[in-house]
Amino acid sequence: MPLNFFERRKILKNVNYLDIIPYRVHKEEIDENGLVTVLIPKFKRKFVNDILTGIGKPHEVRIKLDEFGSETWLQLNGRQNVSDIAKKLIMKFGEKIQPAEERLTKFLTNLYLQGFISFNEIKAKGD
Repeated sequence: MPLNFFERRKILKNVNYLDIIPYRVHKEEIDENGLVTVLIPKFKRKFVNDILTGIGKPHEVRIKLDEFGSETWLQLNGRQNVSDIAKKLIMKFGEKIQPAEERLTKFLTNLYLQGFISFNEIKAKGD
């Protein structure tokens, strides 16, 4: 049974943000420049998507990420914690991304609140 908001929040409050392991919930497309477009389904069921959006029309909302967001998105594989991802971003972008950990945690929080990602710690408890 999926966890409710309060149960998920309790789990996240009891862990160090840099130690949690994020993973992607939605699919993506990568263009020739390496920039990611996240594909968010308009409706959860394909049947409903076909009826309400029409056959042959896009069934998803497309969210384009910049170079920092794209690189971060590609690192969200469900095996690396936030601290490891921050280190990789620092190695790739250097001073351009500083303060990396602060920026990364804000970005991941926004992705989580929008339902684009989740965390292994929540998944392990029943989500």
